[in-house]
Amino acid sequence: MKQVILVRADLKMPKGKLSSQVAHASVEAVLKSPDYKVSEWRTEGMKKVILKVKDEKELTQYKKLADKERLTNALIKDAGLTEFKEPTLTCLAIGPDNEESIDKITKKLKLI
Repeated sequence: MKQVILVRADLKMPKGKLSSQVAHASVEAVLKSPDYKVSEWRTEGMKKVILKVKDEKELTQYKKLADKERLTNALIKDAGLTEFKEPTLTCLAIGPDNEESIDKITKKLKLI
């Protein structure tokens, strides 16, 4: 079991902003996940992997792939009140779910 969080590389977010967006994505995806998956993931140590995507287009493509594979996911849109001048899609969390199921769609992505 694991969770991956995809982050847009083109935004070049400062570390603090990136960290808060990743946290939003992780928590939102966990809240949407079935209890039995969260329980198993917690038992196994709550593995999280942070990966980068090129831009918004690639981020939304992975959202579509996750939906197609029926993987719980959370697409995060920043409100645009601090770092960004307008609401901006920043991250996508996928899982927690079976590692092989997630790797099926994210295995080509690089660590952030």
